[in-house]
Amino acid sequence: MTEIFVREGVVEDFNELMRLCIDATKENAFVIPDEMMLAEHMYAALTKNMGVAGVIGGGPGEPLEGAIVLRVGPLWYSPELILEEKAIYVAPEFRSAKGGRARKLAEWAKTVSEKLGIPLAIGVMSNTRTEAKIRLYERVFGAPAGVYFLYNAKTGLTEG
Repeated sequence: MTEIFVREGVVEDFNELMRLCIDATKENAFVIPDEMMLAEHMYAALTKNMGVAGVIGGGPGEPLEGAIVLRVGPLWYSPELILEEKAIYVAPEFRSAKGGRARKLAEWAKTVSEKLGIPLAIGVMSNTRTEAKIRLYERVFGAPAGVYFLYNAKTGLTEG
């Protein structure tokens, strides 16, 4: 088995990253996504414009198995910068494969936070396999700092 590793995404990964992000919104969004807004966030992360993307897969421009998109910015109440996870996604065909792709992406985000010296805000917003995702995050990040609720909404725009 080839070792699974996260590499920093580059502009040549744009189309593949967009494919993964669109699939992620189909699975996890609770409002209709805007592809232009997605593209702006993905391109900014790939060009390191207040963000970064970590990807798993072949070389630049080749098919991706999973990705995480992180952006740098302030919270609404402070000018201090944080690292905010915008998307973390592993393609369904790689979720049960050996290698722990989701864990590697989460650990990569921790490393980026440590290198930048700013806090990482990351969480689970899903109505599907939520408990398993939370357990993974607890193993990587420790105890959660709260919980998030959706009222009058459900994640997964394409779920039956």
